[in-house]
Order: sequence, then C-alpha cells, then structure tokens
Amino acid sequence: MLTLRLPRSFAASLLGLAVLLTAGCTPADPIAILEPVEVVTGWYDAGIMEDGKNKLVPSVSLKLRNKGEEGITTVQINAIFRRVGEEEVWGEHYGWAVQREELQPGDASDAIVLRSTLGYTGIQPRAQMLQNQEFVDAKVELFLKKGSRAWAKFAEYPIQRQVLTR
Repeated sequence: MLTLRLPRSFAASLLGLAVLLTAGCTPADPIAILEPVEVVTGWYDAGIMEDGKNKLVPSVSLKLRNKGEEGITTVQINAIFRRVGEEEVWGEHYGWAVQREELQPGDASDAIVLRSTLGYTGIQPRAQMLQNQEFVDAKVELFLKKGSRAWAKFAEYPIQRQVLTR
C-alpha cells in the first residue's frame, strides 16, 4: 500500500485555504442587510364572492432597501397574518423578496405585495365593513430566509383600517 505523506506546513496551508474559500460562501444575513421602506397595510378589496358578499383581506405592501455594502440575491419572504389577540394563523403568503437579480447596495426592490386568502365578507359597503362591531383588527409578521438558513422574523405591522384597491 502506498501512503502519501505531506509536510505539516503544506497540510496546514491546505486547511487554511479551505477555510478561506468556504468563509466567502456563507449567505449574507438578509435581516442585517435589508430594511423595509414604503410600507402600506390595509384591507384589500378582493371583490364580490359567489354569494354576492363583498370580501376584504389583510394586505401589506413594501419595498426592501439594501443597506449593506454588498449585493444580495434570492431571499424568500413569508407573511403570517393573525387577528389581534389570537395566536392562530389567519392566513399567510409566501414569495420572493429578492429574486436572482442582485439587489445592489442602496437600491430598493420593486414593491412586494402580500395578502391573506382569508378575510371578512359582508353585504355592507366595504368601508362600513371596517366599522362593524364584530370586526377584529389584524397584524402581519414578516419573516425572511436566504438559502438553508432558518426563517427569521423581520418585522411586524398592524393592518390599518383602510380599504386598498391595489
């Protein structure tokens, strides 16, 4: 059997090189690099349902600005909607915060719109639905993820009592 013996200094150099090469491969932390801007929350007018009732769903739109020193790509976003005072998830929307095109330092993403599929229905006009005595306010929690990292909470906003048409 043939055994290859390398000098210790050479082996140590190879190990050091491997550490340096993999250090640059760690995905950037989107929570540290991205910041929300132009955040708008409200109740999106989801139209008239089959039963003739109006439907409103909680919605958030925002842009993400890269406040870091390097570009960032492929960041996922998840919006979790809950009624205020309740722990149960009332809807969620998963998507891309930043896709494959690199978001450069100082730049902001296009608007990201996230909506729940669950909401309120009623026969009254939409603005009156927001004033109904049984209406419960909602909030949205935003989570970001890059690569194999775990989801991390990014921000939380109350859903404003306003009707949104876009």
